[in-house]
Amino acid sequence: MHLNELAKLMRTAGDESRLKILCIIFGKKKVCVSDIAKELDMSIAIVSHHLQVMSKEGLVVPIREGKRICYELLKDKFVNDLKKFVCKYK
Repeated sequence: MHLNELAKLMRTAGDESRLKILCIIFGKKKVCVSDIAKELDMSIAIVSHHLQVMSKEGLVVPIREGKRICYELLKDKFVNDLKKFVCKYK
């Protein structure tokens, strides 16, 4: 991974709301948008927007379950390292 790609991923993940969302996903294998919104007391639209941005950048992967959209972490070294780092400060 080049430094410019790493910087882009860090900017994407560095938003406070996105870190909160990631913390929820880190604790579960897969989680749906509505469940995250309920747990964080945020609107589904806002959570969905953040997850779409993170999906576009390759941090999470969307999974359709009927009418629901759920997300799981992308399995790569950056996401694994991010999980170790973020979970220290929860």
